[in-house]
Amino acid sequence: MAACFMKWQSRTPFSALLPMRIGALLFAILICLLPQIVQGRELTSVGVIVADLENPFFEQLGRGVQDAAKRMIGPSVKVTVRSSGYDLDRQIKQIDTFIAEHVDLLVINAVDTQGIEAAVLRARAAGIIVVAVDVKASGAQATAMSDNRAAGTIACQYLAQRLGGKGDVLIVDGPPVSSVTERVSGCRTALSIFPQIRILPDDENCGGSLEGGLACMTDALMKYPRLDAAFAINDPTAIGANIAAARATRSEFFIVSVDGSPRGVEVLRQADTRLVATVTQRPWQMAEMAVTFGLALFAGKPVSDNIIQIPVDLLTRNNIANYTDWGR
Repeated sequence: MAACFMKWQSRTPFSALLPMRIGALLFAILICLLPQIVQGRELTSVGVIVADLENPFFEQLGRGVQDAAKRMIGPSVKVTVRSSGYDLDRQIKQIDTFIAEHVDLLVINAVDTQGIEAAVLRARAAGIIVVAVDVKASGAQATAMSDNRAAGTIACQYLAQRLGGKGDVLIVDGPPVSSVTERVSGCRTALSIFPQIRILPDDENCGGSLEGGLACMTDALMKYPRLDAAFAINDPTAIGANIAAARATRSEFFIVSVDGSPRGVEVLRQADTRLVATVTQRPWQMAEMAVTFGLALFAGKPVSDNIIQIPVDLLTRNNIANYTDWGR
């Protein structure tokens, strides 16, 4: 048991685990016990649905679930990863396909937190364990996600401090999922205590993608002759916004984001970038917790704390030197 916990701790520094709820630590220990727990009932297949495999975060999330399942269940477990392209209808059809294929565990990154509920309940009625990852999915039995409200709060506290408490701020928004709405809510709350900061009226869904960030920021730069700062809900959106600003030769504002992705870090390091900070996520740890939840539920074990929020951290040029890929 001690050796197993030390292996978990080596993946995640103890300082990062401290903010997590006790349930997370208990589930970390469960990793050591699962081979014994699942005796008598074999879990042979795992279905994984993510929003968009073109986004490096979701690609890492899918790989993380696959890696965790192979380690915790065994190399013979079948893991199928599918991408929804942020299309709710497509994601619903993918769930129905996994139901027809009789998978044992479904790990889902919902593209619409509420809109996915009926399909999730169909999967559960078919005897499939359903665990949400990264965002909440109505009807799922458990959720492993970043502390998204904290991510938005941390990002916009830094933004406000960098502005000196005054200026015009644009929020480059995204899809109607819990991770995005919670980040935006955290950002708005952080900015609300500064009476001289004005949040510009622009709530367009920019799709959570580079292309969406590029299009939204291109439109915003035509609408607003001056910006002081922008909060982007993820790195691809921020990178798109940065490209739009470069094309428009607009350098009067800066961008903060959420992800800590390799591409985001690369842009953050550039001399002429407008991206000055990103709040890091841990997709591999998130994936591991999702599989741990799934195995416990599959074995009929009670899950008292069924939402795990993984800590997030601010990354700037001042602390980027020792940052590793996705914080691993």
